[in-house]
Amino acid sequence: MNPKCDIALIGLAVMGQNLVLNMSDHGYRVAVYNRTVSKVDQFLNSSAKGKNNICGTYSIEELVNSLTSPRKIVLMVKAGEVVDNFINLLLPHLDEGDLIIDGGNSLFSDTTRRVEELASQGILFIGTGVSGGEEGARNGPSIMPGGNSEAWPLVKEIFQAISAKVDDGTPCCDWVGDGGSGHYVKMVHNGIEYGDLQMISEAYDLLYSGLKLNHDEMYTIFDEWNRGELDSYLIEITRDIMGYKEEDGKPLLTKILDRAGQKGSGKWTGINSLELGVPVTLISEAVYARSLSSLKEERLEASKILAGVERVVDGNREEIIEDLRQALYASKIVSYAQGYMLLREAAQEYNWHLNYGSIAQMWREGCIIRSVFLEKIKEAYEANSGLKNLLLDDFFASALKESQGGWRRTVGRAVAAGIPMPAISAALAFYDGYRSATLPANLIQAQRDYFGAHTYERTDRPAGQFFHTNWTGEGGDVASTTYEV
Repeated sequence: MNPKCDIALIGLAVMGQNLVLNMSDHGYRVAVYNRTVSKVDQFLNSSAKGKNNICGTYSIEELVNSLTSPRKIVLMVKAGEVVDNFINLLLPHLDEGDLIIDGGNSLFSDTTRRVEELASQGILFIGTGVSGGEEGARNGPSIMPGGNSEAWPLVKEIFQAISAKVDDGTPCCDWVGDGGSGHYVKMVHNGIEYGDLQMISEAYDLLYSGLKLNHDEMYTIFDEWNRGELDSYLIEITRDIMGYKEEDGKPLLTKILDRAGQKGSGKWTGINSLELGVPVTLISEAVYARSLSSLKEERLEASKILAGVERVVDGNREEIIEDLRQALYASKIVSYAQGYMLLREAAQEYNWHLNYGSIAQMWREGCIIRSVFLEKIKEAYEANSGLKNLLLDDFFASALKESQGGWRRTVGRAVAAGIPMPAISAALAFYDGYRSATLPANLIQAQRDYFGAHTYERTDRPAGQFFHTNWTGEGGDVASTTYEV
């Protein structure tokens, strides 16, 4: 009789299969199941062939019975209703103290609900973000677990063993916090990823459309950028994409349709930022840019009707490229600053105790947004755990001061050449707004009071006192109630 398994995984798509192989490589005995049970045999007879510590099962009951107690079951299935369906299938076979882990891209509020519902039935639940794609899942992903804290000791050893490691061996996996906090951190990670991808594509557009560089020249530029402050996974793969040619010798990139897809996590980040009143402008612009790209047919029609300017950037090529590098670096700082603003507000709103330095550590390797940049974020929060905003850290404030000349020139060149740069220009607008001691919101308050009697505060009166003016002499003295967003 075969010994029982340490952990089980349901859902043998690409991520699920590679996580199983990763756990197998680290000596864990893993039971697997898939709703389409033929995929179990396909997996066992292909990439899992010869791995005696991977056990195929063909029903939920068989899967549960193959596990040591307390049972640990990972779901790698489509977010939403499918997760709930599998939980309901598992529950009749589980005992008090058993653990279900959702490793998919679930909405954090769904995870919070599941933690509470299952706790009332004596079942533990973890919602964990897993980032790194196919390669990360196989060789070491970033893992962001949160949920029922009693469950963490049950999987800590396994999760940290299979996760990515930084140079000193520290795992890119640690306990995030209660409720849906693990999936929330993954959501913000994905939002930052949206911003990074958009900003890099904007830099590419200026190089290609504005400077008319060929793909070999751009390969060299991204390769150079990947050796300095911008060293990151996404810059690295952008370099590789620039160098990839088909059999006809032409770059594959030129044959890919300019219509970007999305799976929803960037949208969730933008929606939640509006709910919490946090100005995550760069990520929101990145989401909207993908939506605009989807209007391909309309854009083709508009290109024949709407006037513009020729997409040409004139000047010293080396200076323009260096300015663009500075703009990308500065915008990246703002992107992370906005992401951490959202994490900070969420921690207060949902009563989570987040370790911001630890989150940067979890993102340092294995995940899609991994970069050398994250070490500086970790250091900033380790030096000052109460840091209000990443932009106020000495290192990042200095970096923005040094980069903003090139940043401003780059945005100006893009505007003059008619090259859209929504994320990079949004980052600059946010920076200028955040550093402004005064903003024109006083006029907005006057306008709101004029047409809707919404009241305003005065600079010559204590904060918290609200006033209404009868601007036309014809209105009354009744004011609308005030509220905070």
